[in-house]
Amino acid sequence: MAGKMKKGEASSSGGGSSNHRGESVVVDYGKNKSSCGYCKSGARTSISHGLWAHSITINDYQDLLDRGWRRSGCFLYKPEMERTCCPAYTIRLRVDDFVPSKEQVRVSRRMQRFLEGTLECKKPGESIENPNASKDTCSHTHLEVSSSAAKESCSNNNEEKGGEENILHFLSDQVENSVRSCSESGEFPDIQFPKVSVKKVLQAKRKLLVEGSEDLLYSSNIAFQIAATIRKSLPGEKDAHQGRLLTNITDEKGPSPKLIAEKLESSLNQLAKTSGLLVRACNGHLNFYSATKQASSCQSAQTVSVAKGSAARSESKECSVKNISQYTPVKRRRLEIHLKRSSFDSEEYALYRRYQIAVHNDTPEHVTESSYRRFLVDTPLNYVPPKGDGTVPPCGFGSFHQQYVIDGKLIAVGVIDILPRCLSSKYLFWDPDFAFLSPGKYSALQEINWVKENQAHCTTLQYYYLGYYIHSCSKMRYKAAYCPSELLCPLRYQWVPFDVAKPLLDKKRYAVLSDVSIPQDKASLQPHVSEEDMEVQHDDIGKEDTNDFLMYDDGGAIDSEYESSDNEQNLVSADVEDGDVGNILIGLKGSRVRFKDIMFAFGASERSYLELQLHRYTRVVGKELGEQMVYSLE
Repeated sequence: MAGKMKKGEASSSGGGSSNHRGESVVVDYGKNKSSCGYCKSGARTSISHGLWAHSITINDYQDLLDRGWRRSGCFLYKPEMERTCCPAYTIRLRVDDFVPSKEQVRVSRRMQRFLEGTLECKKPGESIENPNASKDTCSHTHLEVSSSAAKESCSNNNEEKGGEENILHFLSDQVENSVRSCSESGEFPDIQFPKVSVKKVLQAKRKLLVEGSEDLLYSSNIAFQIAATIRKSLPGEKDAHQGRLLTNITDEKGPSPKLIAEKLESSLNQLAKTSGLLVRACNGHLNFYSATKQASSCQSAQTVSVAKGSAARSESKECSVKNISQYTPVKRRRLEIHLKRSSFDSEEYALYRRYQIAVHNDTPEHVTESSYRRFLVDTPLNYVPPKGDGTVPPCGFGSFHQQYVIDGKLIAVGVIDILPRCLSSKYLFWDPDFAFLSPGKYSALQEINWVKENQAHCTTLQYYYLGYYIHSCSKMRYKAAYCPSELLCPLRYQWVPFDVAKPLLDKKRYAVLSDVSIPQDKASLQPHVSEEDMEVQHDDIGKEDTNDFLMYDDGGAIDSEYESSDNEQNLVSADVEDGDVGNILIGLKGSRVRFKDIMFAFGASERSYLELQLHRYTRVVGKELGEQMVYSLE
């Protein structure tokens, strides 16, 4: 029944039942109208249905998710899709079908290089490359590196290979920075260039240009790739303005790899700090040499430092990387991921407060401990402990905080719900100093990996839920990059591949997605998501959708306008017959009774009103859940 929401009614421990069933007890708050944080209409055009949950079982909440519900603390809400200004579709990913994009792979590699010590922490105010925002093992296991691939690359018995890979990563980064610098200065056109790759030159292919003074170690053909890209993007006189700007890197045949390589060589002199490697442009190739003499007879050769603290320790006689080994050893960093049950933690709150103020521009007086507890600590989910029988993961089911700790410093916290069929991501907050590591995207990849790893302990775990997807909100488009994703049909509650649903959503905001026939080969569907959409910051789109997961602010939900539905007879679904509400389980004066057993205890007008409320409640939660959860009148 519609009423004023009571704050603090539920604790962070949930309802208390430790079995799979437990009891779900909810209070119906009816329709909610509020201002929209997406279309910024200014009016109360965002419409949803609200429930306050005193407690809820993990099975019931899983079923609610699959009917389009989400939670903010103990408050459950479901958009009224046909009426709200910005329809929000539940989006999920089957983890076994997940194919990471190039950008997602780069995020993992960037973190790996940071842990290995070859990527330094960017200080506030410095240029941050791709500061994307979009979590891994169950229990309190400490991880130095999360993915199995990363573990292999850091293996102690392969230190020589790892050191050389560090050098290649570093050199690639320096050349890529040089390309970007040339593009920003106008020396190269403003187009998307291929990713830089520096490779080791095999012993058989090495050539001593000045005998006894230089040894060719690494080389890159990026100049040839840049030239080809320019030819494709600026054919003929298609862009006369750009053509006039490119005279310094073109000859009579067009863009010249030789001139491009020389331009890159020249720009790399800004990086020279010590006499580690020499860089030289040679017939379009960018070559890196190990020099036994600090001075080179070639005036065009520039000295390039291989990162302070580089991990080059190779003792191979063939490589002759003696100068590199003179640098101080890298300081490897240790990443630990802790999964703990949802509870208040002062260190987490301090990080949350800093994040909200720095990233979302909240005023300090609005980031209070009580609002934090209501929003991200309190949960109505009944915790289910592990059983060891293949039905529950080692951490159990319920609400959790996943901490990311680097060298003892808490840098991010993911708030998640672990349910029988999925991991549902709720919120992420992180240290602004580590934005360059794309904590949102990295945590999402870790959460996907967590589901995969824990399928061995709980075979029903198959999905990763990313919250809501609003097609009209460009900042949410990145979610489809976790592909192949599915959207929930708001009418029939069937899951539809994103690639099938997208054409409908391109035409109108609200669509019955299941009206479209689904191809049999769903695995072949790859949603088209532009690079620009994938680069959107995971955490730079407001509190309602951080982790890029839509979350209503708990305070906003409490202060929103709730209405009774005396005039909303038309909301009763056609598939709900007059007598169907008789089996709704009512909570009254500490007892649990079916509505049909007490309906005549109410007066005629009161009974009519209550029946209308129960019809609407059944419509939004479904007949099965309506008869299973306790509809509290207390």
